[in-house]
Amino acid sequence: MGGCFSKPKPVEVKIEVVIPEKERSKEEMSPNGKASPLIYKVNGTARHYHLEEHPIASNPYHNPKDVVEASVCHVKDLENGQMREVDLGCGKALLIKESGEFHAVGHKCPHYGAPLVKGVLSRGRVRCPWHGACFSISTGDIEDFPGLDSLPRFQVKIEKEKVYIRASKQALQTQRRTKMMAKCISLSNYNLSSTNVLIIGAGAAGLVCAETLRQEGFSDRIVMCTMDRHLPYDRPKLSKSMDSHPEQIALRPKEFFCTYDIEVLTEMQVAAVDVKSKIAVFKDGFKMEYNKLLIATGNTPKTLSCKGKEMENVFNIRTPEDANRVVKLATSKNVVIVGASFLGMEVAAYLAERAHSVSLVELEHVPFKKFFGERVGRAVMKMFENNRVKFYMQTEVSELREQEGKLKEVVLKSGKVLRADVCVVGVGAVPATGFLKQSGINIDSKGFIVVNKMMQTNIPGVFAAGDAVTFPLALRNNKKVNVPHWQMAHMHGHGEGFDDVVIQGDLDELKFVAFYTNVPHAFSRPEGGPLALVAQNGAWWWMCAWGLKRYGAHCITLGIPRAHPPLPGTCTPWVNTCCRDGAPAGTQGPLHTGHSSECAGTLAKIAKRGGCVPRLGRAAVGMFPSCSLSTQEPFISLCQP
Repeated sequence: MGGCFSKPKPVEVKIEVVIPEKERSKEEMSPNGKASPLIYKVNGTARHYHLEEHPIASNPYHNPKDVVEASVCHVKDLENGQMREVDLGCGKALLIKESGEFHAVGHKCPHYGAPLVKGVLSRGRVRCPWHGACFSISTGDIEDFPGLDSLPRFQVKIEKEKVYIRASKQALQTQRRTKMMAKCISLSNYNLSSTNVLIIGAGAAGLVCAETLRQEGFSDRIVMCTMDRHLPYDRPKLSKSMDSHPEQIALRPKEFFCTYDIEVLTEMQVAAVDVKSKIAVFKDGFKMEYNKLLIATGNTPKTLSCKGKEMENVFNIRTPEDANRVVKLATSKNVVIVGASFLGMEVAAYLAERAHSVSLVELEHVPFKKFFGERVGRAVMKMFENNRVKFYMQTEVSELREQEGKLKEVVLKSGKVLRADVCVVGVGAVPATGFLKQSGINIDSKGFIVVNKMMQTNIPGVFAAGDAVTFPLALRNNKKVNVPHWQMAHMHGHGEGFDDVVIQGDLDELKFVAFYTNVPHAFSRPEGGPLALVAQNGAWWWMCAWGLKRYGAHCITLGIPRAHPPLPGTCTPWVNTCCRDGAPAGTQGPLHTGHSSECAGTLAKIAKRGGCVPRLGRAAVGMFPSCSLSTQEPFISLCQP
């Protein structure tokens, strides 16, 4: 059995409560001016803890040797709405000025290390330029995913018209901060086979759930179980950095799970769930009783249905071992990739410089037609062809041939025979919910778990999240949708579909912006893709949030920070799928008309085509021309006539 259990012994309940700094002022004092007790429930029993029992140091810099303070600029060097990377000698910070106040936080996104100075500053938040993670500039807290960690926040003071930053040297080096969590050692009320919360699946959705429970003060037992042999890892990296070892792509180190009492059972597959008895039955016969259940099992890759599909050297990339094995076998050999999916295209990009040949087989006539449209798909296809990737379109595999038990050839239905030492299959996936068929949990015809807006199933106490669910999307009149995407696994919210694409720029030179429209919802993002794509200077940027590291372009809406005004008509990558602070829900991004009149004109044309009326105003979902709404500058809004 995977994981590690020791025989439970009677122990005294011990809880450590650490309060985030932004909440201290509210929780430290009650209306009468005295310390206010904290109340947490432990195994159903309420217990009170006064702050005197868990003193919190007023000085955040406990070690004077770990502190650095430096003058970084003059107060007039930054205008409102501007950001600047500043060097404190032992590391950099991001200095921000908004509404006349200065803030300093980490300068790199904790997700993949993107430079936040190239992101977008708006309404007290900075948004990552690569994948759209959003952070509060006053607290550093992460407020929109992907990613798990927040930004470190540094002290700022003004003396004699100079701006000083005081920071922890360690924080300057790590550029990340894990939110404070409650810790619990409370096994006396549990035996080996029972838990308060059971999480089936150890991907992004499952891990975020476990961490959020601890962040909110939950102090009972949490058990995660996974079929993998590894602790939770960044699965999307398997096709982007194929030679990475599990430790290199781990979402959290082993010590994290021990510190916060999150138990992970590896190589443990759930075979059935008895919702009446609240018991999960594992494949090896082990049973675990739960109080609350989260199902976050994700997807299972589809396999080929042709002869020879079980042959050696035919891979679905599902684990680090799969990816490592493919790289080893493909070096200087012939590779055939079946499916021009994101996974297939990423694998092709990664192996193009390593393999002797890379051939890609696809049923459609251009890659990404469903996501980006035919014209953009052809441009991407041409880029790959220029980098030695050969496409075989509008056909599929009919047979895999062997020699001495190993793959030798891939036969296509068109009659073409391709030499192949390795075959990678990327033809889609199905929800990993087969074990729930007899459970009574509502599953739709495609195998997805049906949940409400609170991610609850039809069974009380049973929740589901991530790739395996369909959920009501407010942006689409609560239509049930499924979005198999890493960011959605962190937080649900996405648009879908497009009916026209407007290209501005030169596709052949890969210097373009593609606007996607959906009547009557202009600017709706395509399923699984971005609102707009930009390619600039022929650089091999990341394609979409999935990152074709060498052959792609950022996914964006439209945004031009005033601190970095680019050439007219160009845009800074940014995606946002959810408004905040009471603003209407919808996809939006800033558009600075002072530098982007050409884009503004294109927006107006698209708005009319989509049945919307462009106008100046201060409300409605749409494209904002300013990085900061506090400036009260007019912006283009799109609304139904």
